[in-house]
Amino acid sequence: MKVRTRFAPSPTGRMHVGNLRTALYAYLIAKHEDGDYILRIEDTDQERYVEGAVDIIYRTLEKTGLIHDEGPDKDGGVGPYVQSERQQAGIYMEYAKKLIDKGEAYYCFCDQCRLDSLKQVVAGKEISIYDKHCLGLSKEEVEANLAAGKPFVIRQNNPRTGTTTFSDEIYGDITVDNSELDDMILIKSDGYPTYNFANVVDDHLMGITHVVRGNEYLSSSPKYNRLYEAFGWEVPTYIHCPLITNEEHQKLSKRSGHSSFEDLIEQGYLTEAVINFVALLGWSPEDNQEIMSLDELVKNFDYHHISKSPAVFDTVKLRWMNGEYMKAMDFDTFYEMALPYIKDVITKDYDLKKIAAMVKTRIEVFPDIKEHIDFFEALPDYDVAMYTHKKMKTNTESSLAVLREVLPVLEAAEDYSNDALYATIQQFAAEHEYKNGYVLWPIRTAVSGKQMTPGGATELMEIFGKEESLRRIQDGIARLEKALA
Repeated sequence: MKVRTRFAPSPTGRMHVGNLRTALYAYLIAKHEDGDYILRIEDTDQERYVEGAVDIIYRTLEKTGLIHDEGPDKDGGVGPYVQSERQQAGIYMEYAKKLIDKGEAYYCFCDQCRLDSLKQVVAGKEISIYDKHCLGLSKEEVEANLAAGKPFVIRQNNPRTGTTTFSDEIYGDITVDNSELDDMILIKSDGYPTYNFANVVDDHLMGITHVVRGNEYLSSSPKYNRLYEAFGWEVPTYIHCPLITNEEHQKLSKRSGHSSFEDLIEQGYLTEAVINFVALLGWSPEDNQEIMSLDELVKNFDYHHISKSPAVFDTVKLRWMNGEYMKAMDFDTFYEMALPYIKDVITKDYDLKKIAAMVKTRIEVFPDIKEHIDFFEALPDYDVAMYTHKKMKTNTESSLAVLREVLPVLEAAEDYSNDALYATIQQFAAEHEYKNGYVLWPIRTAVSGKQMTPGGATELMEIFGKEESLRRIQDGIARLEKALA
């Protein structure tokens, strides 16, 4: 049998990381077996519908490379692929009535007042178990109520005795007492199906063989089995994924600032890195390889290696992984993406490509660029204590002496290219019997005013040019003289 998976998001806003992982795992399972990946839009919850959210779904799937084989825009013969359109076509009511005919479902006409009377508090939690009151209505009573236009829902007729066992590929067999299974609503009073019912009907009619979803749905899964059994349908393979938490082991939320795919892209992460990182939120390959392209993920993905334990959204790891992808990028692509961040900081006429080349291997996300290059735009007000460096054996006094000695040499130099400047300083150091670092450290400190820089002293001076380099060195001398006065 050909593997068919589906991604069935609700159009409620940006794509949460958990939803992205579901989309990714469903895609990897299908493509690993050369199967089909279906997109279905689940918009039956009209109250949560957000305008423009369907476009976000399409954009995200396209950008991440999770291209669907069938969907609202790619008819594969089992459409419509939008649940509201399926509802309008009468699909869910048709199948609910089939269950009624089998005695596996029934009309319920109870009003809210009666339903409220069934609520009870168990272990401090308010629950409501429907008492099957309307199951006892005669066929004539049901028909009379329908003819009179009395509001109704359709409920699943679950047994009160015995047990139901649900099998999941990750969590194994889960058995529950049928007494715990409420007669859940299949069709709501507005004619729309509930999430659970629509899922079962659609998955069967679309030939879905593997269902991927979050483990928060595990508790309702036995009810799915009851529906499949009631219809006489084959149950698909279920794969429930572990919860994703933040570093404090709390459920990932919008307040965390990185809960959606678009949040992460806006924070300067690369799409390829995000997909790679999300793939490892609850799954790992046999060889523990961490950096993988989408094609490599397709090749390596085995859903049997999905963990039961909660997956931690480790921002430090994501930043590291993103940095690795940045290092591996070809320079032209990196420069194009980095340029807006560089221009946001630097307005002066410098060689921005050289600056980009300096930071490429030193940053983990694009916004990091600012703190690495802000000194190019303006010399910061720095502490002269930075001139002291134990390894270079420099201090404020020695640095002042070196800067005073080297200034005339740099003033006389005509060629301010990196190589020429380095050769000039190297010769100066040799003549004075200084180590190169003993001279370069105070120069780099003077021209940057920073403890850490993306390039060495002469690389920075090449970008600044002669006039600005000398101005900054003279400023450094003045600062040291004032501090030592």
